[in-house]
Amino acid sequence: MPETKQTESISSLDRRRFIETGVGATLGAVAAGSITAMAASETTDAARGAEMIFRGGNIITMDDKRRQVQAVAVAKGQIVAAGDEAEVMKLKTDGTRIVDLGDRTLMPSFMDSHGHFMNAPQIVKWANVSGPPVGPITRIADFVPVLQAHVKKNGIKKGEWIIGYGYDRSNLAENRELTAAELDPAFPDNPVMLIHSSNHGAVLNSAAFKLVGYNEQTKTPPGGLILRVPGTNRPAGLIMETAFLPIFGNMPQPSERVLLDTLDSAQQIYASAGVTTCMEGATHAADLRFLRKAGAEGLLYLDIVSLPLFVEVPAMVKEYAPNFHGSPTDLPKEAPSAFGFYKNRLKLQGIKFVVDGSPQGKTAFWSKPLLTKGPGGEDNWRGRPLFPPETLIKLMKELYDKGIQVFAHANGDAAIDVVIDAGQAAGLKAEQDRRWVVIHSQCMRPDQLPHYKEMGLTPSFFPMHTFFWGEEHTANLGEERASFISPMKSAIDQTLVCSNHCDYSVCPMDPMRMMWSAVTRQSRAGRIIGPNERIDRWDALKSLTINAAWQIREENRKGTIEAGKLADLVILDSDPLTIETDKILEIKVLETFKEGKSIFRRTTA
Repeated sequence: MPETKQTESISSLDRRRFIETGVGATLGAVAAGSITAMAASETTDAARGAEMIFRGGNIITMDDKRRQVQAVAVAKGQIVAAGDEAEVMKLKTDGTRIVDLGDRTLMPSFMDSHGHFMNAPQIVKWANVSGPPVGPITRIADFVPVLQAHVKKNGIKKGEWIIGYGYDRSNLAENRELTAAELDPAFPDNPVMLIHSSNHGAVLNSAAFKLVGYNEQTKTPPGGLILRVPGTNRPAGLIMETAFLPIFGNMPQPSERVLLDTLDSAQQIYASAGVTTCMEGATHAADLRFLRKAGAEGLLYLDIVSLPLFVEVPAMVKEYAPNFHGSPTDLPKEAPSAFGFYKNRLKLQGIKFVVDGSPQGKTAFWSKPLLTKGPGGEDNWRGRPLFPPETLIKLMKELYDKGIQVFAHANGDAAIDVVIDAGQAAGLKAEQDRRWVVIHSQCMRPDQLPHYKEMGLTPSFFPMHTFFWGEEHTANLGEERASFISPMKSAIDQTLVCSNHCDYSVCPMDPMRMMWSAVTRQSRAGRIIGPNERIDRWDALKSLTINAAWQIREENRKGTIEAGKLADLVILDSDPLTIETDKILEIKVLETFKEGKSIFRRTTA
């Protein structure tokens, strides 16, 4: 990439040095509402001289009023000018670094609107048991050799856990679930847990079942699933939802120091994809403790947005408000002051509710039965909520009364009805600007969108489902219902603000595949799942930038290239607005900037 001065090395040491210099340190001390005013006051001083100017190439602003500019100037971690090159170049000094983009494209960095950042420090040590194009698994016989290679590579000893991610029956030629009996001969002395692609379940072997205390006497909890060996009550392998949640919340962890030492690799998963704001979308108490320590040690160079899981609130209140004596579901009156601002690059934004499970795991909650049998062979299966709806509605009302933002996982249309009922019971109206986010909003009905508009509910869609599970959804739901999965076009037509996520690590952190899926809605088999819900490229990019920023109340700091906003930027090797549609998947991130500092640079073509 031609430029007048050599770009700084992007090694781990350089990223650590960026953190320690305190760039953007004021973000950890003030609330988001104060940052906008601060940014405006600093722009005048910064504009006296640019530290870096981007020019040439394609510069996409993601601002509807001014979609492209010729040049962008950066100073003190902010964008200080964006416009005509001649005007921007007036800010050049002897010390200004000029970046000539050539045929590259500059745009705002991407934002993770929903995912699970705490998977990232661990996934670098987990086995990839996903199917193509993410992993190598296509049949039952593939699991053992892949896991054996993982054990050898990582030096896993007898008695230690073997953990994999991305397990999904739909990838398997046999079209059935893997069983513990098929893992036991190869791993008799190691507990094995292969986490389902939905993050809502796992396949365990017999050693793992013994270790977690699941046996023939274990009852299936309400809202959960434990597949049994036919003719017996013995766990067969797959567990889902409330049968899995307590295991996942207390699953084996590397030492805190090991996890802290993997944070650079974890953040590079995001930075290498052009993402500078990450979502920790279901934070357990132990995870929050870890992230706070990571922030205090200066190990975070990306912004982490945390959503404490509602079932973990009692543990967090006990730890962080030990003198509070309310009931387990109450929150101290001071609780709202903990939300909405960054400290050491970590921000609590709202509380996460989980209403149902996953559509690909058949554990979502629908109003009509599936066309296929349930996950345990049930007839007329329409799933069920994970928790009593009246409990969830009551708790959401309490958050509404306290002014804390609600983030609700709802996949099936019956689960979405629960969130709508909760909003109506609370008195939620669009003009209140509460920005309740309905995560996934996957299997919607058309009649639900007007309720979203009336109450100001904002969907974070998951259109990559049309690629990874399009055939599965069509078989389960039928053509008409499957075609309305993640209905982005209909939502936009209702003037709803909607984002696009990958639910990392359910799907890869790959904004270009996310964009391509929203634009094409093409399945693995090449079918178009819901052609009327395809959106144009501009709206697809907005769902990954400014719309995602809006959902977490950061639209005044992130998401577009405008003076006064943070210089969170990404350079791509091609223009996603003009490249051939199928080549969107081939676009590479060349460099990622967090507040004007390079945190990733591709070294090979």
